[in-house]
Amino acid sequence: MLIRTAILFPVLSIALAAPTLALAESEMHLSRGEVGYTFYPNHVKSTKTTAQVMQELQEAKADGSYNQYSLEEYPAPTKNVGPVKTRAEVLNELKNVTPAERARMQAIYTKGAG
Repeated sequence: MLIRTAILFPVLSIALAAPTLALAESEMHLSRGEVGYTFYPNHVKSTKTTAQVMQELQEAKADGSYNQYSLEEYPAPTKNVGPVKTRAEVLNELKNVTPAERARMQAIYTKGAG
């Protein structure tokens, strides 16, 4: 019994401490707050230099793909490509709908249909 306890206790201690040791080398560390971890950005190992990141930022701003609101979780603004059809084309399509297609659309979009 004493030998089993002497072996089991260190193995169990290592197994419980392993996740904590793995987090010690990452940018997140366990904490007692509501979230359960604290983020340390200076612990992040980057593969790019500051100059490379600044160059990518300038390119993104130039081509319009940079979203200044992304940190605030707003949807990204879309590039306006303009209308695909003119108003006259849409009205012309509406006037030229066949009776069978009109009945099919009413069946799909009318409340209580189907």
